[in-house]
Amino acid sequence: MSAYRDGDKVVVMLPSRLSKAEEEQWIATILERLAEKERRRRPTDADLQARARELSRRYLGGRVEPVSVRWVGNQRSRWGSCTPDDGTIRLSTRLRGMPTWVVDYVLVHELAHLIVPGHGPGFWELVSNYPKAERARGYLEGVAAAAHLPLEAEDEELREAAG
Repeated sequence: MSAYRDGDKVVVMLPSRLSKAEEEQWIATILERLAEKERRRRPTDADLQARARELSRRYLGGRVEPVSVRWVGNQRSRWGSCTPDDGTIRLSTRLRGMPTWVVDYVLVHELAHLIVPGHGPGFWELVSNYPKAERARGYLEGVAAAAHLPLEAEDEELREAAG
């Protein structure tokens, strides 16, 4: 049994031996699972705000709580940004559909900027509390390379700091 999206349609494949009632039950179950998976991969602004609070608590000792966290479509060369003065975080809509652990990394990265504005050793020490930080950075670098996007300035700073 499986399901996948084909454009705006969902294709569900079931064994032919199922009764009509079993088919209906499995279709409902599979569609709910697919919807839940899509919700996790495409969180709303409110979901991002709640996730940021949880990530701050878990990896930054609850030291920061952003005033707002939202998706924005105008970031072409960054995955995320923040304004420490007003406690706001913005994530690029290019992250939508990426694995949750990658979006979490970008959130932790921006949350750390609310504590330490630059990309110095103290900043990277905070970010390294997130266990998949290195993996997520590699994933984002791969996405940028595949799309022929320039690497962000912060990646260059990371290389210099690791030096």
